[in-house]
Amino acid sequence: MTRSERLQPAVDQAERREQEALQRLAEQQQRSAYVQQQLDELERYRKEYSLSAGGLTVSALLNRQQFVERIDQAIVQQRREVERQQHLTETTRLQWLQAHAREKALDSVVGRYRTLERQSEQRQEQADIDERMQQRRRPAAST
Repeated sequence: MTRSERLQPAVDQAERREQEALQRLAEQQQRSAYVQQQLDELERYRKEYSLSAGGLTVSALLNRQQFVERIDQAIVQQRREVERQQHLTETTRLQWLQAHAREKALDSVVGRYRTLERQSEQRQEQADIDERMQQRRRPAAST
């Protein structure tokens, strides 16, 4: 068994791990985008709600102010969640980059081994051809 054949299972495993890491990254990016979208919606709602004030009683104004404060609290919490998801996305991206680099490195090593093995085969074939050619010449030279 050649060195490239012995390393192939490691390359296959590295490829699987890279694909799994890429899948996790895609899922994390979707979660991060969803959380950001929720924050955008909260901020848009807060802005629209603030602009629609007009002609309210004192009681209604106090209720409105309390509601706006709750929206503001939700926005603060959502911003924290956006930051957390962005951090997780970056961590997941770095994990994928590591898996990708490992897969590429192993693939490169196996590629070099295959090239060396092909060159060795070609040299052996050429040596065999040269030997056969010399064997053909010898009987002709002895006559």
